[in-house]
Amino acid sequence: MPQHAKNKIVPKHDGEKLEIYTVRDWKEYVGESLLIVFSVFLGLFFTEFINSRHEKKETQELVNNIRAELIKNKQFTVEQYAYDQQVLKSIDSALADPKLQARIVTNDEFHLNYIAPAGVLYRYLDNVAWDVAKGHNILSKITFKQAALLTRIYDEQARIMKVEDEVAKVMFDPQARKTPNAHATLMLIKDNYHAWAVDRVPGLLKQYDEAIELLKED
Repeated sequence: MPQHAKNKIVPKHDGEKLEIYTVRDWKEYVGESLLIVFSVFLGLFFTEFINSRHEKKETQELVNNIRAELIKNKQFTVEQYAYDQQVLKSIDSALADPKLQARIVTNDEFHLNYIAPAGVLYRYLDNVAWDVAKGHNILSKITFKQAALLTRIYDEQARIMKVEDEVAKVMFDPQARKTPNAHATLMLIKDNYHAWAVDRVPGLLKQYDEAIELLKED
């Protein structure tokens, strides 16, 4: 029996059993109330603690996936850059050789394989990890510096990949498929390679290095 509890005997009518009630003072009620409140707060604390750990683990996993994607994309960018340099050399050779121009553009057809044997894009830069992370609200879970840098990188990747569409626009223009226009067509393709891809790569490679280091797990 609690220290402060007291028994109270309630008399009954003849033939009825006596009933004993335990009378408790206010201190016991306060103590029990405080215990309940403490238990609730303790439960909330542990729930919040577990949720916080889970969120941190999930965030770190998303960041690790982005970092791995950037490492792969950096390698692909280096390979694409080397390929683009060869494409530009082939274009320069064709610009200096009217006979080669006539083979590249003939019978209303543009034969891309003469200047880009593997197509316009030799490598494709992924953004899957970045899109998944954004779907999990990653921008609110990383630093402003990290968010700004990653946004710039993936935007720049998209611009570089756009070279394929821009070159296709030139090639699919009926005027570009006329042999007398071959020189002008090649110049337009060269300009697109420089503007959308080649000239952007050095800056992007520096951003890759910065982001890969910045996202390194402690």
